[in-house]
Amino acid sequence: IHVHTHDTAGAGVASMLAAAEAGADVVDGAMDAMSGMTSQPSLGALVANLRNTEYDTGLDMNKLGPLNTYWENVRSLYAPFESGQLSGSSDVYQHEIPGGQYTNLLFQSKQLGLTEKWPEIKRKYAEANIILGDIPKVTPSSKVVGDLAQFMVAQNLDADSILAQADTLAFPDSVVNFLKGDIGIPPGGFPEPLRTKVLEGRGLTPVDGRPGASLESYDFEEERTSLEEKYGAKNINNKNLLSYALYPQVFEEWKEFEAVYGEVGVLATKLFLNRMKVGEEIEVELGDGRMSIVKLVSIQETGADGTCIVILEVNGEQWYIPVTDLSTEAGSTMSEKASEPGDVGSPMPGVVVDLKVKIGDNVKEGETVAVLSAMKMETSIPATASGEIKRLLVNVGDKVEGDDLLMEIE
Repeated sequence: IHVHTHDTAGAGVASMLAAAEAGADVVDGAMDAMSGMTSQPSLGALVANLRNTEYDTGLDMNKLGPLNTYWENVRSLYAPFESGQLSGSSDVYQHEIPGGQYTNLLFQSKQLGLTEKWPEIKRKYAEANIILGDIPKVTPSSKVVGDLAQFMVAQNLDADSILAQADTLAFPDSVVNFLKGDIGIPPGGFPEPLRTKVLEGRGLTPVDGRPGASLESYDFEEERTSLEEKYGAKNINNKNLLSYALYPQVFEEWKEFEAVYGEVGVLATKLFLNRMKVGEEIEVELGDGRMSIVKLVSIQETGADGTCIVILEVNGEQWYIPVTDLSTEAGSTMSEKASEPGDVGSPMPGVVVDLKVKIGDNVKEGETVAVLSAMKMETSIPATASGEIKRLLVNVGDKVEGDDLLMEIE
């Protein structure tokens, strides 16, 4: 028996000690520097508490010390990516958010502009779980519950309004896919009549049985050829191919990043996460025994176009590189808000990742006209009426706020 837990409530060490005494063969812990809260309970605490008992781990505390120091230093490099959680949270016994999702959901809520509504999101998580049938919450089903919870908070919805408007609401795609049966059949079955209303309102047919049984075979060689044509044969290996098969959008975003910034894997972690200081000099190993000495000479003032010239000295030769200054904020502009019949608005803050229509197209009410992405949560935006697209106010890649007008249907 192998017992694994997160320490969200702060009871992880006690739980693992009790599990050991109850006969568990293995319990999980984490190095002290990486332990506690939504991580695993402290390994050092477990070792110390079990020392000189029949459950003594045999691990030497003196040898754990240097390892812990190493991970303390590593963690400090990634400080900008900390979730902001400062303490344990015993209300996990009420909302049941898995530890692995808790900090992700907290960070995601900040990105969606819902920071002040975090307590409400936790309450809505428990409500969303019941709406979906009180399902086992593991990846990816836990994400479905979290996406619905944030959607409910952003749209000020409760269980009754979810059911009443199920055929027209712009649910996150993960929720629709779950109800369709794309990730399997939950132990207690699907919630009805919610499932029927959501699927019928979108003209979708539920998956019959296990999704994998009806999944079409993936043609790896065809996709390899396609990727090689797009990115070059030397830039595509088996790892790239598998990455694309599993996460096509993420892979394409990475290749776009790589096309702009090159192979950043040659940079030290600290250098990648923190920009150089003027006068600082570093060595960069480029492979094949090649080494470059790079010195940051100066950073000039940001111009009207939002770029500044960065002057570097590479192996003694000065390079002048225009760089977009992301620290400058463009003047804010007020976006039109959806307020009239036929207006299609954004249900929450996010980025437009796909437009299904253009001006002059005829659409039917409920038909998907755009796709919005917010921190890995994609939402298909339905047409609010049947008619012709008269105005289109956004492009793919545009950032939008809640209720921003995306298009008008006449």
